[in-house]
Amino acid sequence: MQTKATLPSVFLTGLPVSPILSAFFEFAQLKQLYRQGWLKRGVPPERCESVAEHSLGVAILALWLSHACFPELDVTKVLWMALLHDFGEIYTGDLIPSDAVSADEKHLREKQSVQQVLGKLPQGGRYLEIWEEFEQGETLEAQFIRQIDRLEMGFQAGIYGLQGLIDPQEFFQTTDQALSDPRLREIFAELKEQV
Repeated sequence: MQTKATLPSVFLTGLPVSPILSAFFEFAQLKQLYRQGWLKRGVPPERCESVAEHSLGVAILALWLSHACFPELDVTKVLWMALLHDFGEIYTGDLIPSDAVSADEKHLREKQSVQQVLGKLPQGGRYLEIWEEFEQGETLEAQFIRQIDRLEMGFQAGIYGLQGLIDPQEFFQTTDQALSDPRLREIFAELKEQV
């Protein structure tokens, strides 16, 4: 797994630190972890987004779109999910389909990562519940964030396409398949018209 630098949590190994400091240094690993799919498609490391940058994009889109188009959603829960949905990658890495890891194995590894990081925090149990709700994908909020996760990828593919770094069509197809809500499909169609 290609990263930008040494993972920050190694600097705290064996030190007696608070759960908040420990968890933040673990979270900071997502700032160092490249989105592996972009690298495999030729985006140079100096231009490649990190997992943390992707998570921020998901949170911003979720905030804006939930207020603009989805009044039925619990915005607080939506934002928690958006911010926490990639925490499983802290120790697992950004697994992509070409890594040939089964969905069950991926979920198991990511759940262990999430438990290790969030389980030590004061509201850790609640954070774990929110992450698991996202993973199950059954509630309206989880279904929304799962679609926003793909929509953000589609937006980033469009940006990389306009910058001449990749052909975004493969990512557009993946995004298109993941979007079931007509309101999100309309926004995605607008993006495709511009690229």
